[in-house]
Amino acid sequence: MRILVVEDEAAIAQGLRFNFEQEGYQVDVTEDGPGALHLLETADPPIDLVVLDLMLPDMSGYETCRILRRSNPDVPVLALTARTLAEDKAQAFDVGVDQYMTKPFALPELLSRVRNLLDRRARMADQQRLAGVRRDIETFGSVTVDFARFQLTKDGKTTSLTTREQELLRYFLDHDGVVLSRARLQSDVWRDSTDITTRSIDNFVMRLRRMIEDDPSSPRHLTSIRGTGYRFVRDPDAENAQSRS
Repeated sequence: MRILVVEDEAAIAQGLRFNFEQEGYQVDVTEDGPGALHLLETADPPIDLVVLDLMLPDMSGYETCRILRRSNPDVPVLALTARTLAEDKAQAFDVGVDQYMTKPFALPELLSRVRNLLDRRARMADQQRLAGVRRDIETFGSVTVDFARFQLTKDGKTTSLTTREQELLRYFLDHDGVVLSRARLQSDVWRDSTDITTRSIDNFVMRLRRMIEDDPSSPRHLTSIRGTGYRFVRDPDAENAQSRS
């Protein structure tokens, strides 16, 4: 497995390199966003995980993540940063970060999170190799989701999905018509990650609504269940017709 460390403080970068190499990983280090983006495009074998500082020179970690998600929607990104405010964390998840850790950090926890992210990436790759087990393309209403390409198309407009957005949407599609609590979403989609709050889940749902709904302020496919969570309906017109009959 190959890890890219994006960190402009040399002591931290070299410490991370040493500890990751002790775990058996191949490690690349760069101090800025452009260098990270170049390595992600040219690395052979490809990068399997990015450990990203958010306070970088010239190009911030937020912008770096936003750009890398355009061409690398499935590579896990772990933000490792001195930024501790809730709005910093929310912005990081908005641009596609998978996990968020603050400095100073405990090395055993960091290594555990890295292992979990790499294990998840390996499982997803295995699932994609199992042809026919799950459909790569799903359609509902005017929406087409290409899970193999991490792309969602609605009314001719294509949007790239992050790994977590895709996992959440897949979960909703697999549970068509079922009321899903926020606690269940946190357990099954985020696997009880301590980084995720109910507000974070709500933000992900709002982003999905902007992608799939004709009017996100009055959703038909992905509705809120007061005090509980959410319910996804693939064909709301058919459900409404059935309820009237």
